[in-house]
Amino acid sequence: MLSVPTLWVVFVANFMALGLIWTHFMRSYRNFEAARFWTVAALCAALGAIIGMLRLYLPPLIPLMTSGALLIAGTSFAMMGIERFYGRPASWRLSALIIVTAFAAMAYFVLVQPSTAMRIVIYSIAQSVPVILTLPYTLSRGGRVPTPGAWFAGCVGVLMVTVNAARAVMVLFGIGGEPSMVSFNPVQAALVLVLVFLSMAWNFGFVLMAIDRLRGEVASLALCDDLTGVANRRMLLQRLPQECALAQRSGEPFALLAIDLDGFKAINDGHGHAVGDECLKLFARTVQSQLRPGDLLARTGGDGFC
Repeated sequence: MLSVPTLWVVFVANFMALGLIWTHFMRSYRNFEAARFWTVAALCAALGAIIGMLRLYLPPLIPLMTSGALLIAGTSFAMMGIERFYGRPASWRLSALIIVTAFAAMAYFVLVQPSTAMRIVIYSIAQSVPVILTLPYTLSRGGRVPTPGAWFAGCVGVLMVTVNAARAVMVLFGIGGEPSMVSFNPVQAALVLVLVFLSMAWNFGFVLMAIDRLRGEVASLALCDDLTGVANRRMLLQRLPQECALAQRSGEPFALLAIDLDGFKAINDGHGHAVGDECLKLFARTVQSQLRPGDLLARTGGDGFC
């Protein structure tokens, strides 16, 4: 049977490693705001596990309640990181409500009516709520196909909620025996070990989400013109075979318009390249405003467009 300290040591080591990874990521990509929340989430989880181990050396009241609150806070910060990842405001008030409510409920079942089973139930519910709130982002995204990283994080989130629910039900019905503050029964120990693994996997899902996002940005930069923001020659050459194939299948023709700006050299020579650049940007914005969905404007080089 695994003891609480053994599980906590595994938990601390794993989440300290994740905290270091996210700290490096946060410093390397300063505009990637979600990484800040995921860094705090990993460090909160590690600190919560460290404080949880102090129950062996201190009266268990403070370590138990502080550790539980920090671990729930870690899950809440992970939720807010996902919200920021998808451009949504972070749910600070909701997170604070979850943490404070869970802390108060656990305090009641530690101070007023001591019950290890009810404390585990409260903790499991409070840990599951933020995870459930992330599922619409990671699994559906308004009907759009999620990225592989988001899909992985969403599936792991579903498993975490399922295991938390199973743990709460089993402890309520006494399956496996009554857990104590120092050691779990074999069933609870196994479930906690599974939750530690799933928590790690959930965080690795965030890493995959970040990689998917950065890879998409790199791909977008490779296919966009730096100055005007429209497609570049590479994107045009990728699109043309697709349009040709579609025209062959449907029997419908498509139009290709080659555009050259007359007198553009005189603008550069007479007013400078900065003014010429602004002219190209204005032209691109004007044309883009007149295009239909599915139409493509590409800069092929200099003052040439298609």
